Amino acid sequence: MRKSKKPARKTNPAFAVVVDGETEVWYLQMLKRNEQDIRVSIKPEIPNKKSIEEQYNLVSDLSGKEFTKVFWIIDFDTVIKEENEAPKGKKSPIKTFIKYREDLFNNYSNVIVIVNNPCLEFWFLLHFKKTSKYYCTCSEAETQLKKHLENYKKTQKFFTKQNNDIYLKLKPHLKTAITNASALGDFDYQNPRKAMCKMERLFQSNELKKHFE
Repeated sequence: MRKSKKPARKTNPAFAVVVDGETEVWYLQMLKRNEQDIRVSIKPEIPNKKSIEEQYNLVSDLSGKEFTKVFWIIDFDTVIKEENEAPKGKKSPIKTFIKYREDLFNNYSNVIVIVNNPCLEFWFLLHFKKTSKYYCTCSEAETQLKKHLENYKKTQKFFTKQNNDIYLKLKPHLKTAITNASALGDFDYQNPRKAMCKMERLFQSNELKKHFE
């Protein structure tokens, strides 16, 4: 008598998220802590070196591993800062990023690039305010954010405080942020110095969107 095959074991989706700072790590950790019904593993990854090349290399490496999707969250103010400080004759950091982004889009089907310009704090600001104003630095975006989150600090204590963490503070306005971020459109090769936030791509991924509709 033939033995019946056991049904294949279903595995939960797994996301790797490459970031260049601890604030992104804490935010993602709080997302998972508070949304316990989400059956998706979300693993933040910070490269040893935070250069654009190092981040790109880590993203491309992780794409070939066990992850369902690999997200690359990049604060574009750091790219622009490198561009402004680059010696004459040195390769343009903005052009380098554009080349990497195109390569990932064309050759890595499970990679999603999320550009925040200037930084993650702009995503937080969009929870409270619809704006397309371009802030040159993260500190400028932070100043505006503090009009809505008066005690905002880039500290682990502020981000992860039990029952009052960064995700819980922002959650009532999450749908507004997704709408406001979407309205800004996609990254523009011709105009990289514009207000930009694609964080909604994480929340609107097929694996997560039903939890945030």
